[in-house]
Amino acid sequence: MATDHQKTRSAKTSEPETTEKRTEYLTAHQLAEVLQVSESTIHRLRRAGRIPAVELTDRLIRFNLRDVQKALKPTHAAHDSEAAQEPSPQLSFDDLYADFSER
Repeated sequence: MATDHQKTRSAKTSEPETTEKRTEYLTAHQLAEVLQVSESTIHRLRRAGRIPAVELTDRLIRFNLRDVQKALKPTHAAHDSEAAQEPSPQLSFDDLYADFSER
């Protein structure tokens, strides 16, 4: 006769494994490679609030690629007067060369 512990154990092994959908987080270096920009551009966009980031500590920052791509995707509601007043989430030369435009 099987004990309760053995029954529970066998029930767990007979269940099909569930695959959890994992969210991949990238470092600034990895994201810079994917977007083909410099690491400093990634940090500049993060500080400006243009791309979302997960700040685990002051120095440990990760980025979700899908969230970043959504944030950088151009909006199609530019015809709306309210949307036209908001800055476009698309990268511009000002984003990439902010240091040069401030001089």
